Amino acid sequence: MSRIEKALENAIRRREPSADSDALPDNDPAVQPLKPSNPNIIGFDDHAPIAEEYKKLRSMLLHMTKRKENHNTIMVTSADSGEGKSLTAINLAIVLAQEYNHTVLLIDADLRRPSLHGYLGLQPAPGLTDCLVDGIDVSRALIKAGTPRLSFLAAGKPASNPAELLSSNKMRSLVHEIKGRYRDRYVIIDTPPVLAFAETHAMSSYVDGILFVVKEGSSSSSVLAALDLLQGGKVLGIVYNNVSAERKGGRYSHYYHYYYNQQRNEAETTKE
Repeated sequence: MSRIEKALENAIRRREPSADSDALPDNDPAVQPLKPSNPNIIGFDDHAPIAEEYKKLRSMLLHMTKRKENHNTIMVTSADSGEGKSLTAINLAIVLAQEYNHTVLLIDADLRRPSLHGYLGLQPAPGLTDCLVDGIDVSRALIKAGTPRLSFLAAGKPASNPAELLSSNKMRSLVHEIKGRYRDRYVIIDTPPVLAFAETHAMSSYVDGILFVVKEGSSSSSVLAALDLLQGGKVLGIVYNNVSAERKGGRYSHYYHYYYNQQRNEAETTKE
């Protein structure tokens, strides 16, 4: 068989990705269409007010992270459960994937209460735990989540020791590997709440930045305690979540997303 014939045959078969690539053909079993189960998850062509707010968040995040080379691993967390961190991680990943200059990897690292695959309407699959425990290569566990520019790494099989796994050198090495292997992409990591579990504090040491989600009405003491544990250095800002219509003067009827870049404001004040 000639080289040209071999090339044609490979094209027809839609060959599998190489070891250093997670590119998958459209008909690969790992490609799954998004079937969001929550109305607050935006669509890829959504121009609703909620989508516009996430686009503002995207613009601010891109502005901050592009000032540093390869500053692309972002952890999304909150003080307590029920703040909306998982929905924030999903929607941020989706709007980032809309940018033609970026690809995005969304990771469910909340091994105690994994929820992203359910929110996205994706079938459970080998994921983060399988990579850490069984040594599965990340590229073999990824799911193409409805668009070529968005990949998803599920939490994987249940783990009896999530704190140890996420605090381990294996997890640190995995994040470092992903960061180096996919240098042109953003990695959005949904993590457990800070005050409830110890692993989130450990994970904060090996990501580039942290987005901290606060739901309207949350206890200020809990927020301050969580930010104190994160030590502030990598906290890029606060996402103020689920603001009532009354607080926004009736501007939006259901959901409003606000981002406050504390570090940038402090830097600008210092310059003045």
